Order: sequence, then structure tokens, then C-alpha cells
Amino acid sequence: MSNMTDNIIPRADIVKSTARLGAEIKNIRLSDELSDEMVRAISKLLLEHKVIFFRDQGHLEDSEQHRFALRLGSLLTPMDMTPDHRSGHADQVHTDVSFGDECPKISVLRGVVIPADDRDTAWSSAAAAYLDLPEPLRMLADNLWAVHCSTYDCTLTRHSAEMDAKQFGDVFTGTICEDARPVVRVHPETGERLLVLGESVRNFVGLERYASKKLFERLQSYLASPENSVRWSWKPGDVVIWDNRATQRCAIGKSSDRDGGERRSAIDGDVPLSIAGPRSVARSKPKLQTAKAA
Repeated sequence: MSNMTDNIIPRADIVKSTARLGAEIKNIRLSDELSDEMVRAISKLLLEHKVIFFRDQGHLEDSEQHRFALRLGSLLTPMDMTPDHRSGHADQVHTDVSFGDECPKISVLRGVVIPADDRDTAWSSAAAAYLDLPEPLRMLADNLWAVHCSTYDCTLTRHSAEMDAKQFGDVFTGTICEDARPVVRVHPETGERLLVLGESVRNFVGLERYASKKLFERLQSYLASPENSVRWSWKPGDVVIWDNRATQRCAIGKSSDRDGGERRSAIDGDVPLSIAGPRSVARSKPKLQTAKAA
């Protein structure tokens, strides 16, 4: 971090979660009234730690979370302020919306009601996972492209608590979206190389389904490695901000309380860029409309 960041947020208020990613930022009251310097400091910390945690933010309501998220960038629709029921991705490592023209670059998630039997959420560092690849596997991944399919992603996330049949139809109206995306992408701000997969991967370009499955499992093992992951136990009023380009997340287990949930804001991102330069290629598009909060 720069001296400017150190002066605004003392190191004593920044507690690293693990050696490779994650940090809890203490003694900060998030709001849309934070100074520009503070917002820049938070952005720098996010780039450094990939995911940052804030406790005791129960003062935030949907409208103020919306305004605060706007300080970090333009908000996406239909994802803006949708309830986020983590059971939909239970025990599945994923990137938020890994198909379509663009992926969110930042997600802001606020705990509203956390059931007593709810579980944790884990994030994995795509940068650390890439660095851990053996050289031959890294060379393969550098030139590998994956086909991401909306039917894979949405089938896994379609739960009554997340969206009903009408809302699901409003978002994905009769068109299956497939994208060819680089398995290794370049972070547009840090220049890091990132290993990006997720459960929406159908197969790798040029490989049959069985071979793709075996290779996927091998690559995914580096993302799932405990050394490359951080785990967060939720409390009401928690806010977590993560770099969706540099991380993948996984909800651990399912809650039986359907009233539990969070509020998520997603910041507009960019089309993934491969090492060689070509960006992702959309094979078809869904007709996106604004999704109503449950």
C-alpha cells in the first residue's frame, strides 16, 4: 500500500486474514459520505487483498449501500441490489456471472439476516492459484479457452429463495448464452495472471467432455487449495467487498432458514483479456432485463 493509504487507514486497523488474500478493515463506518481519499484507499486495499471484510455495518440500508457502491463504479443491472441467497451456490466455487459480454469487477455483499445454522463463505485467489500451477500445466492453461454456458450456471443457482419462475424468465428469456473465455486472464489494473474457471464451464475448446472434466478437476484443485482460500463467518451487519476478477467464491453448506439473505451490489466490469490479447467471444446472448428483488 502507498503512504497515502497507510495515513488514512492505519496498519493497526488492517488485519490480514491469510498470507495470500483477505483482510479485515476495522474502525471504518461505510457510507456514501466517505471522502474521496478514503474511497481510493479502500480500492487500493481491494486490489492488494482481493477480498476485504467489514464488521458492524448494521447502520447501512439498501439505499445507502447503493450510494456507497456507486462510489466504487457504475452499477450493473439486473444484478444491482438483488437479494443474494448463498444456498444457490452451496459448495460450488464460482465467479459471479461468468457469461455474457462483461463480468462484474467488484461485488459488495451486506449481511442482513444471518440464520443461526448458516455457514461460512470462502473466497479463492485466482492469482495465487495460477502461480501454484506446475510449469507444464501453466503453459497449457495460458493457451486454454473454456466454453461458459448460462444453462450450467443458472440451473445450479435457480432456487425458489433466489428467484421465482417469472423472475428467472424475465432475466433469461429463451436464449442460451455461451461464451468462449480464456482460462488465464490478465487483471486490467494489477497485471496479474489469473486462473478463472467456475461451475458454468461446459468444456474446454478443442477437448471432448470427458477430457475437459478431468482437466477442469485438476485446475480447480489449485483454486480450492486451503493455502489459496479465505473463509468468513457471517454476522448481521457484515459487509464484504471482493474483486470478482481475481477471486472465486464458495458458500459452505446450506441454511435451512429461507428468511436469511444478503444484499449485493455489482460494479460494472470489463471483457476478460487473455495473455495473447484476444478478448472473450460471445456465441449468443441472453436478453437481459431488470430482475426484481425477492
